[in-house]
Amino acid sequence: MFARTTSKDRPLINKTCALRKSIIHARARILILFLALGSLIYTRASAQVAPATSPAWADLLGAYSEPATGKSVRIVVKGGQLICQSADGLAVAEFRLLQTVPGDVFETVETSSHQQVSFFRDKSGKIAGLKFSGHTYLRDSLNSSESASSTGSASSSLVSPAPFPGPMPPRLPQDLRGKLGDFASQDEKQVIILLERSKHLYLREAAGAEHLLNALSFTKERDRTSYTYSSNEAEAWVLAFKQRGFDPIWDIFTQIGPYHRFPYSVPTGSSSVNLVKPLRNIKEIRAAALAATPPEEKGPFRKDDLVELAKLDPAIRLDIRYATPNDFLGTAVYTQARAFLQRPAAEALVRALHRLQPLGYGLLIHDGYRPWYVTKIFWDATPESGKIFVADPAQGSRHNRGCAVDLTLYDLKTDQPVEMIGLYDEMSPRSFPDYPGGTSLQRWHRDLLRWAMESEGFTVYESEWWHFDYKDWREYAIGNIPFEKLDVGKN
Repeated sequence: MFARTTSKDRPLINKTCALRKSIIHARARILILFLALGSLIYTRASAQVAPATSPAWADLLGAYSEPATGKSVRIVVKGGQLICQSADGLAVAEFRLLQTVPGDVFETVETSSHQQVSFFRDKSGKIAGLKFSGHTYLRDSLNSSESASSTGSASSSLVSPAPFPGPMPPRLPQDLRGKLGDFASQDEKQVIILLERSKHLYLREAAGAEHLLNALSFTKERDRTSYTYSSNEAEAWVLAFKQRGFDPIWDIFTQIGPYHRFPYSVPTGSSSVNLVKPLRNIKEIRAAALAATPPEEKGPFRKDDLVELAKLDPAIRLDIRYATPNDFLGTAVYTQARAFLQRPAAEALVRALHRLQPLGYGLLIHDGYRPWYVTKIFWDATPESGKIFVADPAQGSRHNRGCAVDLTLYDLKTDQPVEMIGLYDEMSPRSFPDYPGGTSLQRWHRDLLRWAMESEGFTVYESEWWHFDYKDWREYAIGNIPFEKLDVGKN
């Protein structure tokens, strides 16, 4: 069941403008929505690879695109290892990278073959691109056809600490309600995003180019309105669609063919698209997880000093989803609705809160310290297509170490959570902290949270806007103590 919005406000003002009679744009590029979920196919490495610990590797992280085709690869760190993610339509293959010699040349580690991933730099020494599988990819921040001001992002790689996002933008104009979202061609290899920027509608291609759309005409047809939009280029995008009131539009017709909405991108979100069907009975998975043993680690580690977050400040509120059926598994996995962090991380969280309070916001906590057995439940219950959003228990999670927190903002005046681009634990591209869609206000809320957290030593996780890791997470061992056994009186 999808959320819908209604309004008594007037429809879009008609503009008398003649359509160009022959706007046909023969696009040969394949537009890829990187990491769009649905039927993700992973090629996982089986060889053991040394952990990615070199601080210089942070320069390599980010997205890279091939100029001629728009194909993309993404360099990320997962489980302490460097990963190259290569997309083709909705299929995503992962390759672990092994640095055999010092420098910018790596080898993929697979069961059948090895390939080179070779990075190259510009004259200033910054990473400019990479060569992989016979293709040359340029770093997106260097290959953008538009300025940062027009795309809303200075770089597609995640830079920490994030800057202050500036003044609060206005809310979404009424005439754009229901029109935003991610849309795919019939074969789902070409994807466009309709987003709002500066109270205007934009179309964004997967390669990053954005096009300002102007309303050409609208026609009332009983309870629906037919709209036509066009961009201003010589080879323009032309969009036509029908909308009932301000309900989400589901189908768009363009000069190169029809597009349909991805179900996850209903403007106000839909929890039904976030549910994962467990691979087997949760009771069986829980029993096996409780009987399992966390991976062995070599110390030394700091002594655990977990602090209960709800006791630190009245402006810290809890919404512990994993203690309720309102989570991605549709069943409770925690026995108590509580949240803990190691003391240095908890103190940094309070400092981040104090940055936000003068701006009118408090922190709503979804999760903190997570016993290891719960991480194993998540992993064993989640199909391969969703495992990018859950931690591998063989590596352990930063939640297990008490140095990761899942959270969002709430309005101190209304006590209501703010409007974000996607939902908590949503397994879709909207969860990425650099996802460019949605509204200006939604992106501003997301970026404000990130600014406050990263100003105090946290770093956002590259696949989840709500997940932040504290800088000292490596200094704590994986924990497996259930909430019931933690000292309730500790502060």
